[in-house]
Amino acid sequence: MTVELPAMPMERTRLLDPPLEYDQLREEQPVVRVRFPSGRVGWLVTRFDEGSQVFSDPRMSARRPRHDVPPEEGDDHDSDESGEGIDPTFVFMDEPDHGAYRRLLAGRFTPKSIQAKLQPYIDRIVTEHLDAIEKAGAAGEPVDLIEHLALPIPCLVICELLGVPYADRDKFHHATEVMMDVSKPRAERDSGARWLQSYITGLVADKRADPESTGLLADLIRTSEQDGSILTDKDLISIGVLLLFAGHDTTMAMIGLSSLTLLTHPEQRQNLVEHPEKIGPAVEELLRYLTIVQFGLGRTAKEDLEIGGQPIAKGDLVVVAMPAANRDPRAFDDPDVPDFDRKITRHLAFGYGVHQCLGQNVARAELKTILPRLFQRFPGLKLATPLEEVEMDTYGTNYGVRKMLVTW
Repeated sequence: MTVELPAMPMERTRLLDPPLEYDQLREEQPVVRVRFPSGRVGWLVTRFDEGSQVFSDPRMSARRPRHDVPPEEGDDHDSDESGEGIDPTFVFMDEPDHGAYRRLLAGRFTPKSIQAKLQPYIDRIVTEHLDAIEKAGAAGEPVDLIEHLALPIPCLVICELLGVPYADRDKFHHATEVMMDVSKPRAERDSGARWLQSYITGLVADKRADPESTGLLADLIRTSEQDGSILTDKDLISIGVLLLFAGHDTTMAMIGLSSLTLLTHPEQRQNLVEHPEKIGPAVEELLRYLTIVQFGLGRTAKEDLEIGGQPIAKGDLVVVAMPAANRDPRAFDDPDVPDFDRKITRHLAFGYGVHQCLGQNVARAELKTILPRLFQRFPGLKLATPLEEVEMDTYGTNYGVRKMLVTW
């Protein structure tokens, strides 16, 4: 008799919590065989220690197929190709290739580099946008915090970092939304991916032609020309596409969800307003508590191994349910409550190991700047609608808020 495999949990019943099915899986079947939305069968990991192993074990390959999109006619479940309309980047590479690319970029994303090069710009644009919010709400009308803050700030920052014209923001944001919406057919997602790839292709060509051009891509071009490094135009385009869509969409989601969390948790909000020095631990706790990568990240076993006592065969797909792992009570006391006094040494919101998110310090800088200033500037900030009417993004790769009306 064939046993029907359980499906990966997807449905949320509470806005700020992962699917409730994760609680039972974490206790009873922390490494369980499931059928993913793509139709592919693999292993789902819901505990923190086992998830950390998946991300850090060199026997696990970063080259993996997409597991979070519905299957389409002609899909080959024996292939490791993603079937997506965008070239794979170095985040899908294993060592030593991954390390070679990452070393070219890592120095530009250190806390020291971000503080020196980006923080003054972040300070200025946050102040400007808070001023604009105050002006927009002066007549007492609700203001959409996503439209006026959570979206434009990350877009401006990634444009400043890469040297992308901000006037193109709406186009690349739309392309990103389409590309990352798992409810859309592949052909439509591919159209967004192709637009981004074409856009960055033109941008790289423009920067090659202009020795005075600025931004990360221009810096990488000059470095490549000077030292004969491994970066080709294809590499530059791949890096640009990755940083453009990942650099604004993820942070937008975190700003929106973090603001919603503080609006609905008055004790934590008051704690932060009264003790702005806690913003560092508060941001780490929000990253853990919210964990926006809602469908997890996958790896492929390069050889037979064992995870949490469960034998994994070479070639198996293993997905870490990061929102579940970051709510593991073995790793965090009372994990379903955001606690800004929690002493976090590590979490999986940015992944773990050598593939940990390259732009994490940019996201931290934006969150640390925005959150305390937002609630200090508007101490009476509140939702203008019932919580259940806040429009959520449940179909994107990153869980977030689409629209959030506030008043004060």
